[in-house]
Amino acid sequence: MKFALLKEAADDESRVALVPETVGRLSRNHIISVQTGAGVAAGFTDEAYAGVGAEVAADVASALNDADVLPLVGAPHQDAISALEPGAVVVGMLQARANPDLLDSLAKQGVTTFSMELIPRIARAQRADVLSSQASLAGYKAVLMAADTMGKFLPMMMTAAGTIPPARVLILGAGVAGLQAIATARRLGAVVEAFDVRSVVKEQVESLGAKFVESDSGDAQEAGGYARELTEEDQERQRQLIAEHAATSDAVITTAQIPNRPAPLLLTEAAVEGMRPGSVIVDLAAESGGNCALTRAGETVNRNGVLILGPRNVPSSMPYHASQMFSRNLAALFELIVGDDGITLDFSDEVVRKSCVTHGGRVVLDDQDSLLPEAKSEGTANG
Repeated sequence: MKFALLKEAADDESRVALVPETVGRLSRNHIISVQTGAGVAAGFTDEAYAGVGAEVAADVASALNDADVLPLVGAPHQDAISALEPGAVVVGMLQARANPDLLDSLAKQGVTTFSMELIPRIARAQRADVLSSQASLAGYKAVLMAADTMGKFLPMMMTAAGTIPPARVLILGAGVAGLQAIATARRLGAVVEAFDVRSVVKEQVESLGAKFVESDSGDAQEAGGYARELTEEDQERQRQLIAEHAATSDAVITTAQIPNRPAPLLLTEAAVEGMRPGSVIVDLAAESGGNCALTRAGETVNRNGVLILGPRNVPSSMPYHASQMFSRNLAALFELIVGDDGITLDFSDEVVRKSCVTHGGRVVLDDQDSLLPEAKSEGTANG
C-alpha cells in the first residue's frame, strides 16, 4: 500500500503530517512517497525521509500516483484531490464543519475522508487526539509571546538596583492550552491566576501552582469535557469578575473555545480599558472570533498602551515538535484503519466512525451512524 506525503497547501503552514520517525515504521510494510521539500519547513530534510526507507518524489503528481493514503495537516489542494483514485483515504485536521465545499469535492472523488478534530475525546483515543497535542503547544507558545512582548520580567528579580516583583499572569480557560500556559508561566516565575467556567478543573489549576479564580455561576461542564454555553446573565457576571482580575494583571492569555461555535467573549472593551498600559493580551481564540472584544486575527492591536495579540495557527510557529506530535496522532489512527494488507474500515469502532466525513461517494458528516453495519442491513431490507 502506498502513502503520499505532500507539502501543505496553506501558505502559513510549516508543519508536515508525517515525520521520519513515523515514516520509518510505516515503510516496513508500505511504500511511502514524499514530495521533495515536504518537511523542510518543519526541519525534516528529504535525506532524512530517504534514510528511513521513503521514496522522494519530484512533484505532487509523482507522489500521488497510485496513492492509497494521503495524510495531511490541513486541507489539500483541489489538484491533489483530483489525482486520487476512488477508494483512497484522506486523513487530516480538515475543519470539516467549516469546509462543506471541500467535503463535497472529496465525496465526488469517491475517497474516504477522516477529519482528525472530530475524533471523540475518550480515553481509548487519547493517542490520536490532535486537538490536545496542538493546543498544548499553543498554550506553551502563548506565554513566550506574552513574555517577549511585555516590557517586564516574569520572575522576581533581586538585583543591586533593588527587587523587581514577579509579573502577574491571568489565564482564561483551563483546558489543555490553558493548563500548559499555567505550567509554563509558573516555570518562568510569574504569579499566575486562572479562570474557567468549569469548577471541576480547580484542582488541576492549583496542582500547577496557580490560584483558581472562583465564580458563583456553578459548574458549566458538559459531555466530552467542554464548557457549555452559559446564560447571558451568568456571562455578564463572569465578565465583571474577569475584568477585576485583568486590571491587576501584566499579561492575560485567553484560550476559551467552544467546538463549532464562535469563541465566547470574556474580555470586553471596558475590561481592556481598565488594564494598565504595557499589559499584554494573547488571544488564542483569535481565529474563531476571539475571547477579547478588540482582538483582530493575525494582527496586534494597541488600545491605550495595552497590546492585544491575535495570533493565527500558533502550533505552526513550532513546526518541529508540532509535526512530531501530529505525526504520532496520525499513527495512532492508522492503527485502526490501516492493516498490513490494506485499508480496513471498521465503522463499529466509534473512533473510526465519528471521525469519518466522506465515504462511498457521499458526505456523512451529519449521518455517521449510517456507516454502521446494522444501518446498511436495514437500508437493504427496506428497499
